[in-house]
Amino acid sequence: MPSLKAYNTLGLDVSCNELIRIKSSDQLQEIVNSRKEDYFILGGGSNVLILNNLNRPVLLNQIKGREVIKETKSHSIVKIGGGENWHKLVRWTIKQGLGGLENLSLIPGSVGAAPMQNIGAYGVEIKDVFHSLEAINLKSGKKRTFKSGTCEFGYRSSVFKNKYKGKYFITSVSFKLSKNPKLNISYGAIKSELEKRAIHKPTIKDVSDVVIDIRNTKLPDPKVIGNTGSFFKNPIVSSAKAKKIKRDFPNMPSYPATKTKVKLSAGWLIEKCGWKGKNLGGAGCYAKHALILINKNNATSDEMLQLSQQIQESVKEKFGLKLEAEVNFIS
Repeated sequence: MPSLKAYNTLGLDVSCNELIRIKSSDQLQEIVNSRKEDYFILGGGSNVLILNNLNRPVLLNQIKGREVIKETKSHSIVKIGGGENWHKLVRWTIKQGLGGLENLSLIPGSVGAAPMQNIGAYGVEIKDVFHSLEAINLKSGKKRTFKSGTCEFGYRSSVFKNKYKGKYFITSVSFKLSKNPKLNISYGAIKSELEKRAIHKPTIKDVSDVVIDIRNTKLPDPKVIGNTGSFFKNPIVSSAKAKKIKRDFPNMPSYPATKTKVKLSAGWLIEKCGWKGKNLGGAGCYAKHALILINKNNATSDEMLQLSQQIQESVKEKFGLKLEAEVNFIS
């Protein structure tokens, strides 16, 4: 059985009964139309916890391609193959002078997975620059175009994580990017880091460079230490619930989510429960950022699962909050 160790960023030693590398839409349609099977789709493998060996074929998204398909005076629409590396795409758009993705620098994974998760960082989400995507139905083999409204984007969520989970293979994604970008530097440490560097009129490359440096100080390189990035979603609670917790924990960070809801820091909650730097077998909670669970020493899938569950139980007991995994559990 082919190993998937090199194709999931946790570096878990799991396998599948067949690994099929998809290079084009035509190839995928031919396979789907000739073989009616239960397939599993794998992109960059950066947001999955594969719980056991997969007794089904795995479709590995390796569809490449970058092109500008439409231009106006103010914007360009770029169409990108679903198998392209996400960070390399971000840096390519910066070289083209196109803004919109710079805050999303250094996020691991593939382009095809980005809209599935509605990935986000430093005040920007995919939905903010999304134009459309093309996907193939794994039952009918038919190609479908999804616009923003039909993707049902939410916080780290989309229709592809819910109603259409596992049903569509995303072959390309198109983004509407600005030729005259308005920078978003108010979230996190971007603004203060730019000031430290005496950059008073930052470019999109400046913002990207700062984001890369900030992320490198917090997050381990998956090529060195197996991880999926943020393992849990930041919980969004009512303003009343946040106030109640703050009475007991006045230093708890919080951020406005809507007029009536507040976003809390999952990393802070986990750290306050004492998990930062702790291990369970070969699995661990990263010493520099409690939101990152790592494969510290040849962890098994079960050890990663147990660690995540024990963290959830601790947060539930201490704060009365249920942490929701951002990572997809695959069995």
